[in-house]
Amino acid sequence: MAATIERAPERTRPRIGSHLFLMLLLVAFLFPVAWALLSSFKPADDIVRSPLAFDLSAFTLDNYTAMFQDVPIGQGFVNTAVVLLFKGAATMFLAPLAAFAFAKYQWIGKNLVFGAVLVTLMLPTIVLIIPLLLEMKELGWVNTYQALILPGAVDAFAIFWMRQVISAVPDELLDAARVDGCGEFAIFWRVVVPVIRPGLAGLGVLTVMNIYNDFVWPVVAASSERMATLQVVLSTLAQNITGNRIGADYATVTGELLAASSVALVPLLVLFILLQRHFINGILAGSVKG
Repeated sequence: MAATIERAPERTRPRIGSHLFLMLLLVAFLFPVAWALLSSFKPADDIVRSPLAFDLSAFTLDNYTAMFQDVPIGQGFVNTAVVLLFKGAATMFLAPLAAFAFAKYQWIGKNLVFGAVLVTLMLPTIVLIIPLLLEMKELGWVNTYQALILPGAVDAFAIFWMRQVISAVPDELLDAARVDGCGEFAIFWRVVVPVIRPGLAGLGVLTVMNIYNDFVWPVVAASSERMATLQVVLSTLAQNITGNRIGADYATVTGELLAASSVALVPLLVLFILLQRHFINGILAGSVKG
């Protein structure tokens, strides 16, 4: 018993150290987010004068009021929501369907086609911009929702990840469904999809984050203010503020930038907090092939 009591602190000491290290990482990652959110409610001059101080008596919504007047952030949210709805739906339906074909069927050239899909993951986005833009111009889709939605709707990473998840589904389940008279699409929809829900949940979170934060392609394909997505609006925010307000100084621009960034951050933050369990389960489902 005495030996057991003496060893207990030795076992707990590494655990305490790891927890302390993780807490320090948590503070390091969350501090910039908390600072931006709190500073957006400070008077603009105080943000520049004393960036690390926060006085509750000086709490104000002036930065948000001025930002909504100077910047078309509402239109950016609408455009992003439309792209997110249709492009996200296409990714969540077509990628698992393609992955099902790669994971559970044998056909001539399957490995060659899948290798070509993986090769596209190695191509930097900048290489594809000019060909895609020329294609959109020929189709007359520049500054349209089609240009924002269709390119990249079937993501190579999504296909690869869902193939790993679907490969773990036992073939016996599919064979049993065929014996019961199910068609191939019915097998996918009624048998495979319910089994891979954790993987779909993780893919859904990643898809939302990728579309929501996408900047390079929207800024090229939708150059007009009417079609600008949220990230494009944020990138030109400082110009919009100084252009719409005569005499706007550095403090004013900083305050409104923090307000706009906070408004853009909150939806993703809430989404991740609500779906973090599904996201982690999806990551684990996509990393193990059993």
